[in-house]
Amino acid sequence: MYIVLFAAGLLTLGVSCKGNEKKAATEEVVTETVEITADDTAAAKDTDVKEVTVVMASKSGSEVKGTATFTQANGKVTMVATFEGLEPGEHAIHLHEKADCSADDATSTGGHWNPTFAKHGKWGEEEGFHLGDIGNFTADENGNGSITFETDLWCIGCGIETRDILGKAVIVHKGQDDFVSQPSGAAGARVSCGGVIE
Repeated sequence: MYIVLFAAGLLTLGVSCKGNEKKAATEEVVTETVEITADDTAAAKDTDVKEVTVVMASKSGSEVKGTATFTQANGKVTMVATFEGLEPGEHAIHLHEKADCSADDATSTGGHWNPTFAKHGKWGEEEGFHLGDIGNFTADENGNGSITFETDLWCIGCGIETRDILGKAVIVHKGQDDFVSQPSGAAGARVSCGGVIE
């Protein structure tokens, strides 16, 4: 009888150990699943809709004012900018590296935003372009102008140095970007400035 009880005890202990092993394995799987879910959630936040509006101030003795609104949705950022007080004709608009419009001529914003250290050029050119090289837009005879620009190379607040436009500035120039002159396109004075983007 003692032998039967001893054997039953061993059998119970064996089942208990196997149960603990299964429980431990289950806990490991659950832990891994939680980690994957957390990563997926963090990645999904980059696709959340975000919007920032920048008020543009006159610079370099001009009377140019306006706004630039940046909206992130579906993995893309769209910029819609409108201006008044411009001289009729073509004007360059860029993102510059620092959201600091304190200088009267806006030189406090530094150069074009160029985190990839590319040469200056027209957006999309194979030879290269700055991530701040938006391009030119036209002001009408009344000095009003607007531009809409969309890209999947920017983000708002994602924290990726080569994509994040937070902490940059919007600059409108007196003249047009020739897309050739280095490093800025010879667009002339900075006539309006808005610090992005904070």
